Amino acid sequence: MKYRYPALAVSLCVAMAAFSAASYAADGASPDVKGLYLLSDYPAISVQAGTTTTVNLKLRNYDMAPQRLALSVSGVPKGWTATLLGGGQPIEAAMPASDDSVSLALRLDVPKDAGVGSHTLTVSADGATSHISLPVAVTLAKQLPAKLSVSSQLPELRGSSKSDFEYTFTIKNDSGQKLLVSLAAQAPRNFDTAFTQAYGSQQLTAIPVEAGKTKDVKLKVTPPDNVDAGHYPVTVKVAADDASADAKVALDISGQPKLSLAGRDGLLSARATAGKDSTVPVTVTNDGTAPAENIKLSGTAPSGWKVTFQPKVVERIAPNQHVDVQATITPPSQAIAGDYVTTLNASTHGENGTANFRVSVTTSTVWGIAGAGIIGAALLIMVGAVARFGRR
Repeated sequence: MKYRYPALAVSLCVAMAAFSAASYAADGASPDVKGLYLLSDYPAISVQAGTTTTVNLKLRNYDMAPQRLALSVSGVPKGWTATLLGGGQPIEAAMPASDDSVSLALRLDVPKDAGVGSHTLTVSADGATSHISLPVAVTLAKQLPAKLSVSSQLPELRGSSKSDFEYTFTIKNDSGQKLLVSLAAQAPRNFDTAFTQAYGSQQLTAIPVEAGKTKDVKLKVTPPDNVDAGHYPVTVKVAADDASADAKVALDISGQPKLSLAGRDGLLSARATAGKDSTVPVTVTNDGTAPAENIKLSGTAPSGWKVTFQPKVVERIAPNQHVDVQATITPPSQAIAGDYVTTLNASTHGENGTANFRVSVTTSTVWGIAGAGIIGAALLIMVGAVARFGRR
């Protein structure tokens, strides 16, 4: 068979060969490697007296039949304890499958009175036809000083006085030992702060961080309702032993209107007559830190009542300013004399201000005269009846 395109055929062969080599390498094997190996990412370490250290190991089988391998550790200094672990349990043997590996760990318990110096411990795996070993250099050194760092992913957030500001902080322990890290936040006066877990709601004052590891925590900052618009800094401080670190974040608070209503001279009462319109002067005040715009006025009254405003909408009230409007309250003509509650409301863009007015209702004098006439007529009829039938 002849190829019409010899160059293309050669390219295809080269590509297939490269793909086969890549596939073989992806399986974790090399055509030049065969046998049993004891491996460690860190075969030379430093430890401190009175601590426990774990060295991760791996027993690897490259293209060999599985066999039982007895495990041992030699060269252990006096007073030290060396334990081989597999799956978290002490073990004495392992059997990696062909082209597979078994994860191991060498746990070292160093006594408090151990002297500074260097030692070599040898981990061995012995089988019927194989003997492999791995020397692990262990240097006893003085304890490293504690070292912490803290950083925020989003150091500045913007919102209103009604917003909750949440910051995520990453705490890193650059020490050689586990630390219990205390948490503190310095915020402006009357600002509430609370630390929680990164994925939870439990409040924290301290959090443990493993040596060389990081932990994320959240800080929730709640400003007071009456806070002015502005830029507010917050400082977060973490500390453990003799180490400390801090990070700065900030809140940019935009203005927020705050509405309130009251009658003339601050009174929350009015008088009305059944069946008649009664005009009540009302003052709408913006006590917030931003202008209130397009303010809609409304009222809620007992069934059959009418409440209207003039004007119905106030275009704008600047911060710390007020506008006077007129509320017209009309009780039904059948209303009984007495005190009633009417709620007046002003709203704008999610901000509401309400006030409850006590309205004292009196009945019309016309109805009073008519009632008196009816009572008088009834009395006359009764007297006439007594006079007529009393003579019989």
